Amino acid sequence: MNAKSAISKEIFAPHDERMLGAVQVKRRTKKKIPFLATGGQGEYLTYICLSVICFSMCSVTNKKPAQASITKVKQFEGSTSFVRRTQWMLEQLRQVNGIDPNRDSPEFDLLFENAFDQWVANTASEKCTFFQVLHHTCQRYLTDKKPEFINCQSKIMGGNSILHSAADSVTSAVQKASQALNERGERLGRAEEKTEELKNSAQQFAETAHKVRFQ
Repeated sequence: MNAKSAISKEIFAPHDERMLGAVQVKRRTKKKIPFLATGGQGEYLTYICLSVICFSMCSVTNKKPAQASITKVKQFEGSTSFVRRTQWMLEQLRQVNGIDPNRDSPEFDLLFENAFDQWVANTASEKCTFFQVLHHTCQRYLTDKKPEFINCQSKIMGGNSILHSAADSVTSAVQKASQALNERGERLGRAEEKTEELKNSAQQFAETAHKVRFQ
């Protein structure tokens, strides 16, 4: 099981949350921590995770999940478990800064109501995927105040987005299926017309044969 799957299972699943995406990060400006919760010092890995309350939690009201959040999760050196740290509601996110709209870059900033963090993702590709999921989630679950996405590549906002590509694939499949059904319907229609013509011809032949027999 990879780290992100483990985080989803260990941190979010027990609280009826569904993790939508995560990105491994490091601070661009390192923040010194004098001590850890365990009393010792050590290195750790940091993940920024995006999650929502599971659909099953809202089945009674039949509404979309209202609580989406961004959570900072850490894994300390020598430990196989993960620790939930700071959490923000998605409504608190004010700005997402991709730093450079002209190239693939792992750097990004997140501005919340009461916090500002400067990060470097593990890879530029990982950052891009996380941004695509984050942008889609904001558009889906936030109705009033949506965060500002600045200095982001166009593929993050749309265009070549993996989410849009998937939607285009589904649309294409539906169109092909619809076309196939229409063509089948046309063939069936022509077959029915031909059958009706043969039936009429047979009936006329039978009537003519009957007349000739009694003349």
